[in-house]
Formats: sequence, structure tokens, C-alpha cells
Amino acid sequence: MKIVVQVKVLPTAEQAVALRSTLRECNNAANWVSQVVFDRGVPREYELRKYTYAEIRARGLGAQAAQHVIKKVRDAYTTLHANIKAGNLGRSGSKRRTKAESKPVTFRPDAAQPYDDRMLTWQHDAGTVSIWTTAGRLKGVRFAGSEDQLQVLREYRKGESDLVERDGEFYLFATCEVPEVDLNESPDGFLGVDLGIVNIATTSDGDVLAGRRLNRYRARQLRLRAKLQKKGTKSAKRLLKKRARRERRFAADTNHVMSKRIVAAAERTSRGIALENLQGIRERARLRKPQRAAVHSWAFAQLGQFLEYKARRAGVPLVYVDPAYTSQTCSECQYTDKRNRASQARFECRSCGVVAHADLNASRNIARKGEAAWLAGRESRVPAPA
Repeated sequence: MKIVVQVKVLPTAEQAVALRSTLRECNNAANWVSQVVFDRGVPREYELRKYTYAEIRARGLGAQAAQHVIKKVRDAYTTLHANIKAGNLGRSGSKRRTKAESKPVTFRPDAAQPYDDRMLTWQHDAGTVSIWTTAGRLKGVRFAGSEDQLQVLREYRKGESDLVERDGEFYLFATCEVPEVDLNESPDGFLGVDLGIVNIATTSDGDVLAGRRLNRYRARQLRLRAKLQKKGTKSAKRLLKKRARRERRFAADTNHVMSKRIVAAAERTSRGIALENLQGIRERARLRKPQRAAVHSWAFAQLGQFLEYKARRAGVPLVYVDPAYTSQTCSECQYTDKRNRASQARFECRSCGVVAHADLNASRNIARKGEAAWLAGRESRVPAPA
């Protein structure tokens, strides 16, 4: 299984200048190649090299860097065309799609630049890298990361690494091939996980992972964002982008911590994990204006992705279930009525009288659905008797 390990690069002042200049030159070259693609409509990477390779080399980039610049541009157009074909940029003639089709793909000056093993070598014992730049090879550039990250990097790194500058600091994103644990084909039940906004995740064991800290942080960011948007100056827009990146990192860290905790609980008890399939919920949900910011900043898809890959690494089965009526159905007697949901936090069954935390009740329904889905899937894979 491929995962990406992020480490922070700690260059000296002179090394930072060389790294920054390298990213600028590579992305300037990528923008020039992108203009060629847009003007000529070059269909294949091989043909694109014939038109652009010599010019990129003349700009001072090395042979490997030139090849990666061309591939980066070609991959960007492949992604763009795939998004257009899938309808992710709207229908033909829509404002968003027209804007995407009417100009070449552009690369930020600090956008990621791929490095292969010829351009970047790791010295794990010393905690340094040797890296190619337009100013020559830099040796002894220090890097740092968590103990777990460094161990994975040392044992499983394979393939390219990307150099990125973000808010004046440099990072390397390294691809690692981590072996998967054999999937537990006979789980002892399923751990249901109900996703929400007030409580980001609630498990059928009664573990409530509250989103109070994240929601307070986002509310504060929303107020600051409104002030900066009102100013409208260049510095305010620059600060808006910086704060948006910071908020995404904060949410991602929260989701990492919660997903690790959920997977650990399932692995410890030899169970699988059952999640709601919430795809398209933002389009389906009818919201009042004060609710929109909270729902549209809800990173449930990212939490699901983190749970998926962490479960795969641990050999824990994960299934998605239909979320319909999980919050209205009693987990004890299966009676369904929308009036059962007395409030956001309280569930009161009108048939058997059971009273429970609403999210806990929903998570138990999800666990039951997950077990049924897993059994149905296993049965469908067994060949029929002759």
C-alpha cells in the first residue's frame, strides 16, 4: 500500500535561497510548457518532450529535472481532462468549466517539484539529504519528522519525493510502499461509527469524539475571515490563504488522531468498522444560512479516507452502509419513527421507551448494518454448490 510521509526540511539560509530559486525556476519552466500544451494541444508526453526539452535545458535545469517538469505538466492536463469528462467542473458552457478550458494550467512559484533517486538521496543515520538545485548539489541538508514517520521513511521509502515550500518553510513528501496486514476475514462483529458536526465521531462502544475544540477553532477562523474579506487588501488576501491552509492542517491533524483511535479500538477487539456512506450529503441537505459554514467545512470525507488506509494497514475490514433512518431507528427494538429523535443529543423510542444518546443509538444501528453488509458480501463470494 502506498502512503506519503511528510518531513520538514531544515536548510541553512544559503540552502533555503537555493531551494527557493530551484522551485521558482522549475515552476516557471512548467508554466512555459503548459502554454505550449495549450497552444499546440500536444496529445502525448513523448511529443511534448520534442517541443520543450531543449528549451528547458537551456533555462539551466538538469536532465532529470527537465523530464519531471514535462511529466508534471502532462499529468496536470490529464487530471484536468478527466475532471471535465467526469463533470466535476460543471456542464458544457458553465462558467466554471469555461474558465478552466479557456486558459492554460498554471503552477504557483512554490508548487511541488518531483525528485527521483538521482536528484535526491537520503542519509537516514545523519538525518540529512543530498538534493539537486539549480545552484548545484546541496549536501547535508537537515530534515526532521516524528519517530513513526522517520521509521516508515527508512524502511519503506520507494519512488519519488516532492519538494514543497509552504509559508516560507520547506517540506519533502516521500512515497512509501508499506506492506498490508492480512485482512481479518472473520471479524467478531463491527464497530459502528456515526459521523457528525457537534460530535465528529461517536462509536457503538460509547466513545464520543467531540468536535468542540475544532468547532470553536473554526468559528474563530470564520470571524477573522469575515474581517479580512471586508478589508480586501492584497495583504489581507495573502493572510486569508495562509489561514485557510492552517485551518486545513488543524482539521487534518484532528482527523488523524480520531481515526487512529477508532482503528486501534477495532483492531484490539478483532472487529471491523462500519461507516455511513455520506457521499453527496452537502448537495442533499437543506440548510439555514448559519448552518452552511459548519456543514461545508465538515471534513467527514477526509476522516473516512484516513480510516480506510489505517484500517488497511491494520488488516481491519471496513464497510460503508446506507445512512437512511439510522438516527430515527431504535437500536433495541428496531422501531422507526422520526419523532424518536427528541433533540440533537437525545433519542427516545416511542415503542419500547428506551432513552439513549442520539449519536450512540445511531452508531449501534450502523454497526448492525455493517455486520449485515459484511455477511451478505461474504456469502456472495462463496461459489454455489455443484
